[in-house]
Amino acid sequence: MRHLASILITFLIASLIPAAIFAAETAEATKKSPFIKSLQELVAILILLATVMFVVARLPKNKSISHAPAYERRRRWNWLALGFIYAFLYMGRYNLTVSKYEFGKLNLMDTGDFGVIFGIGTLVYAFAFLINGPLTDRFGARLSILTGAGGAIVANILLGIVSLEAVRSGGAIGPMGGVANAIAEPFFHAFVGLRAFFGISSGNTTASPLLPALSILYAVNMYFQAFGAVAIVKGNAPWFHVDERGVFGGIFGILISLGVYFAYDWNGLLLHVFKGQIQLVFFVPAAILAVVFLIGLVVIRNSPAEAGFRNFLTGDATAGEDDKPSNPIRVFAMMFKNPIIMTIAAIEFCSGFLRQAIMQWGYVYGKATGLKEIFVMQHWGLLLCCAGILGGMFAGTISDHLFESRRAPVAAVLYAGMVAGSLIMCLLIGNTMLMWVIILMSLAIIGVHGMLSGTMSMDFGGAKNAGIAVGIIDGAVYLGTAAMSFLYAWRLPEGDKAKDSANWSEWPLWMIPLAVIGLVLAYCIRNAKPEGKGAH
Repeated sequence: MRHLASILITFLIASLIPAAIFAAETAEATKKSPFIKSLQELVAILILLATVMFVVARLPKNKSISHAPAYERRRRWNWLALGFIYAFLYMGRYNLTVSKYEFGKLNLMDTGDFGVIFGIGTLVYAFAFLINGPLTDRFGARLSILTGAGGAIVANILLGIVSLEAVRSGGAIGPMGGVANAIAEPFFHAFVGLRAFFGISSGNTTASPLLPALSILYAVNMYFQAFGAVAIVKGNAPWFHVDERGVFGGIFGILISLGVYFAYDWNGLLLHVFKGQIQLVFFVPAAILAVVFLIGLVVIRNSPAEAGFRNFLTGDATAGEDDKPSNPIRVFAMMFKNPIIMTIAAIEFCSGFLRQAIMQWGYVYGKATGLKEIFVMQHWGLLLCCAGILGGMFAGTISDHLFESRRAPVAAVLYAGMVAGSLIMCLLIGNTMLMWVIILMSLAIIGVHGMLSGTMSMDFGGAKNAGIAVGIIDGAVYLGTAAMSFLYAWRLPEGDKAKDSANWSEWPLWMIPLAVIGLVLAYCIRNAKPEGKGAH
């Protein structure tokens, strides 16, 4: 009963977030005084603090699983180190979205260009699991997350140099941009030719001369970013019993949410304080990643045994098997033959489409249609973060304590919310309340992603094969994101047309069928639970 009350309170708080700020929002219609602006900043900080305090205070504990206090402390440090690297990887991933508006001022990126760059990057991310999943299973999460962070640091530094050259020259190509363009040219033209074959236009390299360079550097960044999700699931699988993993799925959602906050609000603050200095949204995440890289090097261990504790049977699909790495080809074949894994991947394809359709393009829509001064746009990352935290913990709590550690029923509940949200969006195009609907939809979709990619992948892949399992599932997420990016780059308005909200009517329409498919598939596997070979 206590857990049901916790669930209801979580939903109540989530539903009251827009109402709590409505007075501040309506003040936007009048001249905003310094007092009102300061009050809004204070409200934003209080929302984040209240959300975190509420979630931490009510974090449920599974009484059937007990660990020594020393073990729980060491486990906490392990996932915190992994988690903050993962969160700051987000800051170095979605900085592209924040920089899009500033690149546009230099005539280097319009809406279509952004869709192409982001689409190419997410396509690389989607197929990176073919390499990164087996590597992570073979060499462990520690090496994997550090490799991902190290590569992302280098890629963001290069993106920062190209941006700095463009800023200093007023939009011209500098030496680093020229080298990157030369390397990217043959690949980019092959990509443009393929899309032209299907009658789909791509970015204009004459109008946007840095498009090939930004595309290839962002693709390199996304390859290394792809180590993150694989590593965090692989790294935590040996530390959590299957009956504890619903709450871990919530933690996974929190880490994603913090990453979104860092990406949008911290990077946005950099551009607000240092006007036009686009390079900072690449250099600063690289510097922060370097710090957490060093922390991870010291703290992260692949298993309890490596940290001086005894390994235990986690109750997942590979519990009780020996620790020797499996043949990756055999594991891939086994995963692709598993109807549950394939259904999860199909659901997560829908999640990948929907998650970035609202989070990325909601931000682009707000900027393009003149909403950048309203409260929700000023605190886009923070509000997405709060919604994601509540969604993640709601999903984890009801999975472990209402649905007996089954994840799919949670996904079905949240997908029902996505269907409703997509329909409501169609009615609110041009209304500022649309942005609040997006925030609430992010609560649902981050909860789904945490349950399926963060938890169900390790349940059905097992601790031993978690790298490949999450690679397949997270790869499907980014295939969905890539499909969405290319579709929206083709269909959504550009230039002056993007300033009129009436031209954005197709944006939510494409979400509806994906939300319905996700709901139906989640319902179809509502009773799925791994058959563990061992107990705690």
